[in-house]
Amino acid sequence: MPKVKTNDIMTYYEIHGEGNPLVFIHGAWVDHEMWYSQVEHFSKYYRVITYDVRGHGQTGGSAREKYSVDLWADDLKSLLDALSINKPTICGLSLGGMIAQAYTVKYPDGLKALVLADTAVSTSLTLSDKIQKYVVAPKFIFLSIVHLLGTKRYTDFAFWLAQVTRGEKWFGLSQEVRAYVRRKMSNFDVEEFNKIFAAIYDFTLLDLSRIKVRTLVINGEFESKAVFRHTETMKKMIKNSSVVVISDAGHTSNMENPIGFNRALEKFLDGLNYG
Repeated sequence: MPKVKTNDIMTYYEIHGEGNPLVFIHGAWVDHEMWYSQVEHFSKYYRVITYDVRGHGQTGGSAREKYSVDLWADDLKSLLDALSINKPTICGLSLGGMIAQAYTVKYPDGLKALVLADTAVSTSLTLSDKIQKYVVAPKFIFLSIVHLLGTKRYTDFAFWLAQVTRGEKWFGLSQEVRAYVRRKMSNFDVEEFNKIFAAIYDFTLLDLSRIKVRTLVINGEFESKAVFRHTETMKKMIKNSSVVVISDAGHTSNMENPIGFNRALEKFLDGLNYG
């Protein structure tokens, strides 16, 4: 079980294949396993690195009372330094995309290219974001609900709420993918779950104009309308960026339509100059 010290924790990671480095960052309350199809495909041509973000999976929790996207970005920097990974292409989905944004803004020379999948630039960008954040679901209410229900029952509630507010297809139509997300979310310790939730809640718009590397923004076609609005902001602020939509996929587009996702990512990677 490979682990390496990153700041004040031991981070679980996996490396597959050889070649130019390609780093995948998973979403909230899941783990590195969500990238299975990408590891299988891209490790034939690239050195693929996956890891479990602080608070998740085999990395597990830490003594920190509070997490932040900036902290996770620093953890990523420490991981890449420890593994001597130079100028990787970084691909993050959902929370992973937030971490990738923060890392790239903070360390703009620390990567070759950037891929942001099914992610947001803030939790209060659009009117619907603000209504959701401050009226429908203030942070203290959701933290209290998780404490009251426990993570298993909260996961059931979260799936129901997503269906009501974002549509049946937002979590995708694959029962296997849904089962994976449910299982991972349900196994969380309440305190760690809430530290992750609070960090996401507090995420604010970064100076994305600092991102100069080539950037691909990916969304599943059934992603929420709000996220497509966030994509418009990314496209406007990140000058060297392009956008692609993955058909027959929702929020976890890489898992729901791995062939389409891999094809889009492969096309982007083929266009990079590794000379």
